[in-house]
Amino acid sequence: MNYMKKLALLLIATLFIFTGCQYEKLLKSRNYKLKYQKALEYYNEEDYTRAEGLFEQLKPVMRPTAQGDTVHFYSAYANYYNRNYQLAGHYFEEFYNIYGNSSFAEEAEFMASYCYYQLSPRPSLDQAYTKKAINDFTLYLSRHPQTKRRTQVLTLINELKNKLVEKSYMGAKLYYKLEDYKASIIALNNSLEQFPQTSYREEIMYMLVRSRFLYAENSVEDKRKERYQETLDEYISFANEFPESEYMSEVKDYYNKANRVLQN
Repeated sequence: MNYMKKLALLLIATLFIFTGCQYEKLLKSRNYKLKYQKALEYYNEEDYTRAEGLFEQLKPVMRPTAQGDTVHFYSAYANYYNRNYQLAGHYFEEFYNIYGNSSFAEEAEFMASYCYYQLSPRPSLDQAYTKKAINDFTLYLSRHPQTKRRTQVLTLINELKNKLVEKSYMGAKLYYKLEDYKASIIALNNSLEQFPQTSYREEIMYMLVRSRFLYAENSVEDKRKERYQETLDEYISFANEFPESEYMSEVKDYYNKANRVLQN
């Protein structure tokens, strides 16, 4: 049994070396018809690394031919399937700029945006790719209003926007947790202004009331009256919007305390 296993491993290694040598010869070959044929074979066999190596060599040669768009399109997809999303996104963008009349053009434009969607990280990290994906998807819909992908794209845009909402909320809440109430007030207001329909609206407005009150409590004497008044204003906004809130008892207490100070 051990002998048979060793023999099988030897055969596999021999085959690997042989196919590797064959591929190296292909890379050096000037037989572009054969390269094109083998690139498609590798692609269909899901050997995307070798397919991409050949497609990359074929791009400048095949560009003026009828197969030019196919080579470029499959090259982008080979990178996508290898999870090289940044390079794939670049190649899909390049494709629809070069081959705008190709039957693959709309799909390439969608895939360029989708690559940046794939690069979008969790909310705690920098959201540059998230913003790019949103902008590109929005542009895609404006160019292709009747696309069959419309529902899918709108769902993806909504998912990406929720990441920006989460990022904004987390950043504002960090100042609140650090008890930097001046910065907290600015950040919480910015978050509401930027994302007025946020699912965190009630919690953010609660944190604003509390931040206003504690900021006033720790202020110098000549600033306290103005800041307690801002606490009252913040409470009224909260109470009007969320009269049944679980936070109502607490924010009402801040209101009463601030009001007593102002009356005295």
